[in-house]
Amino acid sequence: MSRIAKGAIPSPNIWNSPQVYELENRAVDPDGAANAAMWALRPWRGATVLDIGCGTGYHLPGFAAAAARVIGVEPHGDLVALARRRCAELANVTVHAAAAQDLPLPDASVDVAVARWAYFFGPGSEPGLRELSRVVRRGGTAFVVDLDAGRGSFGRWFSRTVPTYSARRVEDFWQRHGWQRQPLDLRMVFERRADLEAVLRIEFAPRVAEQAIAETPGLELAYPNVLRWRHF
Repeated sequence: MSRIAKGAIPSPNIWNSPQVYELENRAVDPDGAANAAMWALRPWRGATVLDIGCGTGYHLPGFAAAAARVIGVEPHGDLVALARRRCAELANVTVHAAAAQDLPLPDASVDVAVARWAYFFGPGSEPGLRELSRVVRRGGTAFVVDLDAGRGSFGRWFSRTVPTYSARRVEDFWQRHGWQRQPLDLRMVFERRADLEAVLRIEFAPRVAEQAIAETPGLELAYPNVLRWRHF
């Protein structure tokens, strides 16, 4: 197995199935609602942007189009290699092998930090939040985009796959730490039915995935998310 950064929590989807997760990245949010919501709160034109848990670097080129500098951080060595390959021709992008709780960055060096679907589910992520407080400079903003497990069929399937997850406890955690929230009504749109089914199979437990497939006609499904942010 590739080297994994110390303290990283294994991802059950992208770590094991990066090619299928690439299909998921392509399908999620074709309307660009998540980026638009973040940009409205804190634009990153000319800024230094940090993507925490960047995976294969799917979102790094998009940030690089407007930002002065983009830094990807990913704890899984194989994914780091893919992210570096993806951004090899982008002079303003750097990718580091590291975990969220041990960012290889100086104090007050980042304007915008984003963790998108990187398992910032609340309790247990305190070390990562402390690192955000260290590296985000005054006037900067940190964002966390994650599934809203309290809404929709996707949330129901997730809750059945991870029965220990408590939406109320997660909300209480973020409120205590001074973060704000905004619902995001995202969607996934696939080109092929086989791709949709493959993605559901890496997101949910086998029995839940098959039920999700049976309940989802066509090539599109709702993907309720929540955007959390904190200004520094």
